[in-house]
Amino acid sequence: MQNTAETGPDDPIDVTPLLDDPHAAYAALREAGPVHRITGMDGNPAWLVTRYDDVRRALADPRLSLDKRHATPGGYRGFSLPPALDANLLNMDPPDHTRVRRLVVKAFTPGRVDALREPVRRVADDLLDAMAENGRADLIADYAGPLPITVICDLLGVPQGDRRDFRAWTDALVTPDPSRPHLMKEAIGSMLEFYTGLIATKRAEPGDDLLSDLIAVRDEPGAGDGASGAGPDGDRLTEDELTSLAFLILFAGYENTVHLIGNAVLTLLDHPEQLDELRRDPAELRPAVEEFLRYDGPGPLAIRRFPKEDVEIGGVRIPAGESVLLSIASANRDPGRFPDPGTLDRGRDLSGHLALGHGIHYCLGAPLARMEAETALGALISRFPGLRLDVPRGELRHRRALRARGLISLPVTW
Repeated sequence: MQNTAETGPDDPIDVTPLLDDPHAAYAALREAGPVHRITGMDGNPAWLVTRYDDVRRALADPRLSLDKRHATPGGYRGFSLPPALDANLLNMDPPDHTRVRRLVVKAFTPGRVDALREPVRRVADDLLDAMAENGRADLIADYAGPLPITVICDLLGVPQGDRRDFRAWTDALVTPDPSRPHLMKEAIGSMLEFYTGLIATKRAEPGDDLLSDLIAVRDEPGAGDGASGAGPDGDRLTEDELTSLAFLILFAGYENTVHLIGNAVLTLLDHPEQLDELRRDPAELRPAVEEFLRYDGPGPLAIRRFPKEDVEIGGVRIPAGESVLLSIASANRDPGRFPDPGTLDRGRDLSGHLALGHGIHYCLGAPLARMEAETALGALISRFPGLRLDVPRGELRHRRALRARGLISLPVTW
């Protein structure tokens, strides 16, 4: 790859190699320099940070805002979401971020997540029972996809009859088809209708679920858009924040976990000796998930950030308001932090991997994602000891997206 941080804004690097062979492309960029000017998927230039130390520091730097109001006018173009879906944690800085996160973090404590382990195992076993009847399956469509949807819908209290085609919606957002732009607009409209309808239903008939709890906080006497101070901790949600939070929990909880499970299974099929070791000793799956996250995680890039003032990263000056992309995928394969990074090594020091973020924006659902992956992998490899690919390895295709690293399908047999 050519062009580095010294390249002018009129000739940024093309991102095609990052879509075709991301690990090789990121390795070349890391070697060439710590920060590079690229053309983002929206057609606008952005600054890409590639080395571990720089990425880790930037993830926790309060000068780098997630709030799109700090973006240069006419620069960044992302999802065009309505306010009822856009007022979420991925667009917030403190104090709003602190207030909203505090209301939902209790649902993802290690204790609460561990209580979900057996229900998740039952879901996994039911899906595997259905797969076993056919002798082959698309592991994404038949297992890695349905499992997290079921778990998140149960957590939010989504009735069985209302569980829609979330995969089609997320595909339209993460990998939009430029030849059919109406699909994204239709998906956004469908999601907004779904979430507003779900909240209305929960208001009328509350249940023992996370969404009902959040609605109760929102609807305490005296609450109004922007109101605060009435709750036990002085916290309050606006109506848009409530809807956006439900959207984010379902969207992020589905998208990332599907890709984590799918990527991990393919990694194990590529390393059959390690697959055999984990089958013999399932207790090793928990630390193994950390290496799967580092080795080929579901989120190559952190959420874009906008400097509130001119900043220097890796010796490169980045003007206020310009888009900054922090490459998690590149940082997690930086040989300066993880020796021999292209080798799957479950025994390495994984304490500092960045697959789930760092700082105040660390992944809210990290305990749940880890548990789901561990449970799903354990159930799968114990049920099908002869698990193998059902197509040549070269026929597998990943989604062409900078922000998501996941397989389109994963045909297997056993």
